Amino acid sequence: MAQPARALVIGGGIGGLAAAAALHGRGWDVTVLERARSLEPVGAAISLAPNALRALDVLGIGDEIRDLAAWQGDGGLRTPGGRWLSRADAEAAAARFGGPVVLLPRATLVGRLAALLPPGVVRTASAATLVEPGDSRRPARVSTGTQELEAELVVGADGINSRVRTALFPRHPGPVYAGFTTWRVMIPVPGAQFASHETWGRGRIWGTHPLKDGRVYAYAAAVTPAGGRAPDDEKAELLRLFGDWHDPIPAVLAATRPEDVLRHDVHHITTPLPAYHSGRVALLGDAAHAMPPTLGQGGNQAVEDAVVLGHRADDLPAYTAARLPRTTAIARQAVKVARVNMAESRAAVAVRNTVITALSKTGPALFLRGFDGIADWRPPYAAGETVKR
Repeated sequence: MAQPARALVIGGGIGGLAAAAALHGRGWDVTVLERARSLEPVGAAISLAPNALRALDVLGIGDEIRDLAAWQGDGGLRTPGGRWLSRADAEAAAARFGGPVVLLPRATLVGRLAALLPPGVVRTASAATLVEPGDSRRPARVSTGTQELEAELVVGADGINSRVRTALFPRHPGPVYAGFTTWRVMIPVPGAQFASHETWGRGRIWGTHPLKDGRVYAYAAAVTPAGGRAPDDEKAELLRLFGDWHDPIPAVLAATRPEDVLRHDVHHITTPLPAYHSGRVALLGDAAHAMPPTLGQGGNQAVEDAVVLGHRADDLPAYTAARLPRTTAIARQAVKVARVNMAESRAAVAVRNTVITALSKTGPALFLRGFDGIADWRPPYAAGETVKR
């Protein structure tokens, strides 16, 4: 009996684990090499739109993840003083795109994806370096520092500062600073009752969303020079920036401890890669197309990448053809949205808020159209086809 083809996945985040699950389900002998000592994910929560949930259907866990949906009824967009600029209707969004938006802890998704893999597939504390991308006549080679591994496929899922990407495309300029930084917290807030919302100010935004497990996920962003840090602590910085904004923001901040706050500058890839593959190596997720979080599609696109790669692993040019145009367009749209919601001038903010309010009066469908072609994506499989497990 012929031995199964070997795949090495460099990076054990959401995209890497999803790719490993897709490849394993199609009969590949998969090893995941994760440099961290555990699969503890960076970040707090992740929003999964219907396009990513349909990708997870291919892996067999879509319905399980849908059951974690917490956003029910109305939410929307507000000003710092609390005025509603627009209302969002969860039922209308689900009807338009064929499913809900699910917000869940990243750790939950990482754990569920890891559970799709056999014991021993994931190797933590295993930093990996691409030695040779391989070609049609020879396998790719990867070094872990203590051993060298060969594979018919290497997946670079090693994030925005991908060393695999640099090895494949050394002349590519890589990611650039997007002009703003983000903060995230995921905490219990006793007694908090609120509609899921995002609030846009001048060069600042805040989002507050309930999770099904009873906790609150909140995030913030502000235009600021790269590399900045609070002179005291990041909770104090959030209080300075957002402490006088509408309820429930003060209650969330009051329940937050300094150690609960994560802060990260936002970087993105502005120059598209020439391809998402070279030799026997494929890139996915932030390693291929890091984008601002303004559409909530970074992780979603990584999951899409993973299931398409599982389908196209024997034809990497077809993988690039399927993924590069789509992700490039979505990344550019995310940049355009960032320019709007992070606007700093009073005049630009006034015009923005007036336009949003006017559009909202014509019905929620106008806002939902911004996700046409994104949230309605479906995997390139025949109806009912799933990977085998």
